Amino acid sequence: MAFDKIFLNARFDGGARHHIAVKDGLIAALLPADAPAGGAETIDLGNALVVAGFVEGHIHLDTSFYGDAWRPHKPCANGFNVHERVAFQAENMAEAAPMDVRARNQLDLCIGNGSMQMRSHVMVDGSVGLKSLETILRVREEYKSFIDIQLVAFPQSGILTSPGTPQLLDEAIGLGANLVGGLDPASFDRDVEKHLDVVFGVAEKHGVDVDIHLHDMGTLGAFEIEQIAARTRALGMQGHVAISHAYGLGDITLDQLKSVADILARSGVAIMTNAPGARAFPPILILRSAGVTVFSGNDNIRDSWWPYGDGDMLRRATTLGYRSGFNTDEELRVAFDVVTVSGARALRLEGYGLHVGAQADFVTLNAEHVPEAVVAVPQGRAVYKAGMLVARDGRMVGKRP
Repeated sequence: MAFDKIFLNARFDGGARHHIAVKDGLIAALLPADAPAGGAETIDLGNALVVAGFVEGHIHLDTSFYGDAWRPHKPCANGFNVHERVAFQAENMAEAAPMDVRARNQLDLCIGNGSMQMRSHVMVDGSVGLKSLETILRVREEYKSFIDIQLVAFPQSGILTSPGTPQLLDEAIGLGANLVGGLDPASFDRDVEKHLDVVFGVAEKHGVDVDIHLHDMGTLGAFEIEQIAARTRALGMQGHVAISHAYGLGDITLDQLKSVADILARSGVAIMTNAPGARAFPPILILRSAGVTVFSGNDNIRDSWWPYGDGDMLRRATTLGYRSGFNTDEELRVAFDVVTVSGARALRLEGYGLHVGAQADFVTLNAEHVPEAVVAVPQGRAVYKAGMLVARDGRMVGKRP
């Protein structure tokens, strides 16, 4: 077979060395390190550690202020309150730079750090209609050669409490959104069953997946998780549903947690956690041991919810490991898996990984192996999409249309 490119001297985690042969944007062969390159174009990776592109499993392209003017964080009056944070967000968004500019800034940041796959939640509700989604759809089209993006129609202002939102969610899928979302069915909309009726009704009608934000704590959050799982099983949607945040899983007894974990595993419902500071979050190892897919994302980057975020999923793996008390090499590899392989599983990505037939989406790292990469978060990365260099040293190198 004639190859388009051969990437020389790639070092995989575990020490194996290969030349990566690419044809039509796919990995066509993993050649021995001493194999001749033939007549193909060659790129010498210099024995750098090569890993599959990072999976950014939860982000908000429409609400970040990254690259815009600094906006001081407004604390809630009495601790964390979703309703109050949504109100602050509306105030800030009215004064922000154009959404498409801010979305591009955030995408450049994420791609520069090595994210090749992304799931972004975009506001679709009675407060904004379909305007935000229309903007982000245009930006997605601009970036299709640099990153693959799934969009979730996200009812940030609620479904039942925001007039017209059920119809808007339905229309959003027809417009180009890939998934339908939800938000705290109990505490925000005050009616778990009717909220889920809308979310799963849209999903069933259009044959799309579901990703629901769930901030509710303790037994209330656990109850909502069980109801979501029940809907998932009833509709045969195992493997097609995710719950984002699920803070309540970090705020219940061990026995309760194991019971809910078994339900999640039987229902094929994935859990997204970004291990946010000063909050309980789902225990990764316990969930994984039960068979639950746990994945991650940066979530908010310098927006109305918090001022943090750097768009780096490798640093997110560090945060996951640090907050989980991961120290052994095996545990550090789990943290890395959450932002790569498990993310790909949760997003149901085809052709992901470093194997023959996979997309040639990979990142080079200056580290001996994955555990060191998770701890050191090395810079100086090169990012390849379909075998094309798209970013180096944190900056985009390709030109958008």
